[in-house]
Amino acid sequence: MRSQTLPDDQDAEGSQDKNPDGGYGWAVVIGAFLMVVTSYGTSTAWGVMQDYYEREMFGDTIPDAQLQLSFVGTFALIFANACGPLAQVLRSMWGTRFVLLIGTFLIAIGLIIAGFSNQIWHLYLTQGILFGTGVSLMYVTIMAVAPQYFDRKRGLALGIVASGSGIGGLVMPFIMTPLNRSLGAGWTYRVVGFVCLGCDLLACLLVKDRFKLPKQRKSLSEIIRLDVFKDKNFCIWSLGACVQMLGYYIPYFFLPSYATWVGLSPSEGSSLVAVSSAVNFAGRIVAGILADRFGLVNINSLFLMISGLSTLLIWTFAYDFGTLMAFSVIFGFFCGSYFSLGKYIVAPALLPFYLVELQPANARAILRISVSPITLNILGMERFPSGLSLVLITNIISVFGPNISSAIDGSAGAEPFFAHKMFAGVAFILGSLIMLWLKFSMNRKLFAKV
Repeated sequence: MRSQTLPDDQDAEGSQDKNPDGGYGWAVVIGAFLMVVTSYGTSTAWGVMQDYYEREMFGDTIPDAQLQLSFVGTFALIFANACGPLAQVLRSMWGTRFVLLIGTFLIAIGLIIAGFSNQIWHLYLTQGILFGTGVSLMYVTIMAVAPQYFDRKRGLALGIVASGSGIGGLVMPFIMTPLNRSLGAGWTYRVVGFVCLGCDLLACLLVKDRFKLPKQRKSLSEIIRLDVFKDKNFCIWSLGACVQMLGYYIPYFFLPSYATWVGLSPSEGSSLVAVSSAVNFAGRIVAGILADRFGLVNINSLFLMISGLSTLLIWTFAYDFGTLMAFSVIFGFFCGSYFSLGKYIVAPALLPFYLVELQPANARAILRISVSPITLNILGMERFPSGLSLVLITNIISVFGPNISSAIDGSAGAEPFFAHKMFAGVAFILGSLIMLWLKFSMNRKLFAKV
């Protein structure tokens, strides 16, 4: 595919030679990093706000408050995942800066208005829909721009941006908890909203395309091709990706509430999420290193099994801070392998942009470094963008894991949070077994590197 944004007489090798491999690109990385820290940090820290609302506002007045509140984080994740194609279409029509500004104001308005919420459904509209949509528009667009400035250091640059999720998950709980305690949830949301507004406006100023985009509207049919479901291994992988992610968000959403239920302070509950987020980032890096040596599917299955066992055998019997911290560290380290082996750093909806904006050699470099190796191994280069987009769409089912476990917990009549522990643990173990199925479907040898 020829580039539509580079001169016609410039071949792939020449374009790489003239790529600054940094330069102003580091300013783009800073802007993208700030956006990821604030936005995804806020999403990860929803458990802190859920615990506050359950204890201070809705727990005594609404019988199923925990279940209803869990949908706030779910809606935010749904819209953060689902609006990637929308961001791509808007960017193709009106350009990068327009989409970034729209996303910035949706994030800020969603959080600031959430500070005035006095009903749970208000939070669905504000943090759920407005904030989630803004996060998707910002993240998808920013991650389409950053790789334009890098060749050899592209993996480093995108890794720095992606690390903002772990850093944000570490920092935001320590900001929200004291604000909740001293000012209440309303002012916590307003303060966080203005922090996001400042960081995201700076990102809008710093992030700009290196190559001018052609103004042409793209249709969804150009992004998603359903014929990839004819591949048996892809269907197994889609099922495995969906099942393993059903349990991922449950500890992050409910550990603060569980901590206060067993008698710990809100600050101790927040620290559990913060520490888990920090080691989660380290675990993703280690998973990538081990996968290069032992195989992508093999390592993903192993990490999933350890995550499930830690949930069933540690969290189930954790009633003090030390045991809960041990669970947070072990679970956090192993639970994120999907994001380094199965998911992506660059959102899949952006890949058609890359294949248009860059020469073929550069496009292949992005696919090797920045996106899901498992999907690429199964489908190959041609069908890869559609396949990864569809994996993302099926993952929308997974974000209902916290809601399903809350519904079971409310009707089972067992000890509080028991259903959350069992549901998360079983989801991880079942996901591990499905990945083993995929391994033997791709290669029947027991010790094959798959």
